[in-house]
Amino acid sequence: MNLNNKEINSLGELKSAGYKSKSIKDELRDNLRDKIKKGEETFEGVWGYEDSVIPELERAILSRHNINLLGLRGQAKTRLARLMVHLLDEWIPVISGSEINDDPLKPMSRYAKELIAEKGDDTPITWLHRNERFYEKLATPDVTVADLIGDVDPIKAANLKLSYADDRVIHFGMIPRANRCIFVINELPDLQARIQVSLFNILEEGDIQIRGFKLRLPLDIQFVFTANPEDYTNRGSIVTPLKDRIGSQILTHYPDDIETARKITEQESHLDPRQSDAVYVPDIAKDLLEQISFEARNSEYVDAKSGVSARTSITAFENLLSTAERRALLTGAEKTMVRLSDFLGVIPSITGKIELVYEGEQEGADGVAAILIDDAVKSLFPEYFPKIEKLQKKDAETPYDELIHWFFQGEGFELLDDFTDEEYKRALDRIPQLNSLLKKYQPDFPKNDAYFLKELVLWGLVAHKKLSKNRFAEGYQFKDLYGSFISGL
Repeated sequence: MNLNNKEINSLGELKSAGYKSKSIKDELRDNLRDKIKKGEETFEGVWGYEDSVIPELERAILSRHNINLLGLRGQAKTRLARLMVHLLDEWIPVISGSEINDDPLKPMSRYAKELIAEKGDDTPITWLHRNERFYEKLATPDVTVADLIGDVDPIKAANLKLSYADDRVIHFGMIPRANRCIFVINELPDLQARIQVSLFNILEEGDIQIRGFKLRLPLDIQFVFTANPEDYTNRGSIVTPLKDRIGSQILTHYPDDIETARKITEQESHLDPRQSDAVYVPDIAKDLLEQISFEARNSEYVDAKSGVSARTSITAFENLLSTAERRALLTGAEKTMVRLSDFLGVIPSITGKIELVYEGEQEGADGVAAILIDDAVKSLFPEYFPKIEKLQKKDAETPYDELIHWFFQGEGFELLDDFTDEEYKRALDRIPQLNSLLKKYQPDFPKNDAYFLKELVLWGLVAHKKLSKNRFAEGYQFKDLYGSFISGL
């Protein structure tokens, strides 16, 4: 029930308005029912979960369950929990001055009961907005029961001249203060087992126990836990009785396709408008960027149990634009476009986000990042040009023979990092065989993106060991694989 909170300021006015108390789980359930009936989107801005995670989450909310979101890092677990706030009523009444958001019609704390006994229908109330009804705690090994549930406060006892036997000396922890709110505990397995045990009663009976007090507070909280499967083996685990008390465990996952991954990256990237305006990014470059994360998740060098966060693509995209922007600033250009050679700039975003297995450590983080970029080029290449076979007959002709022959006869080809866009285009136009390949296999490809595609041909031939590519201080050099060796002889 959404009342006009500006007009109702006392318990008597609230009763006259016909307000009825409702638990937070019923609140979420009723508002979700309304949204589903109206065909409204329930969790906006979360892509790739429409047919998997979101239906399960909706079922859990309709069942009034506490929820555990289980998945690898960067799978929007915390975001889903935060979006649940939009399913709450916009405003709820609270007894003024209550530490634990006492419901005026169902007071729990001693403070609230005594205030109502004293003032009756004149008891003042305030209104709490749904945005203030979200509490979040990262579980770390140093979290204590006092942090979460509460403890005796000796300073309060001294100030109020109370004995320790009086329950007014209690300082409530985060969970009681989150009464009538959504409470999220991130990385639950990192919480010490004895602390997890302290949550049993709250989840099952909804009450808390502090020290030796005969305190029973039937708390009204929607709990959402998040956990990473890797944590079960590395750092801790969820104790079985606690797991038993969590109504629904929902498995999250990474995007299934490039299109979904691109939506997430474009939505989450924090870009300066000047950067977006100055740097043009071809669609094929966006696909290649996402493909790097897909390659990392299947790479023999990367620890699959740790996962490859969606943040890898987001930060890599930001770095990619910054690489092109920096070049534009150095050359004095107003606008520029992303080149495949700019992908060197995304390597720091990749190395910080992936956990390597032993073989990966041997290659080195930078080496693995370079391999992932090459693998992404290899995967994307057959979508635009004929596949390059690993094994083929000795004299079999391929569409790339003329291009490889051009490199065999020449001294190589250089693409410098600080080339202006005109110099970059002129350099690629110098290779007539590249133009022929594009004309034959991609005649309708957008003109603006054609130069990125030309560079993809070169990188694709390098990835398939048909050409060699060397990095030097100023840029890249492409050569025939054997020509330079023969000419040296």
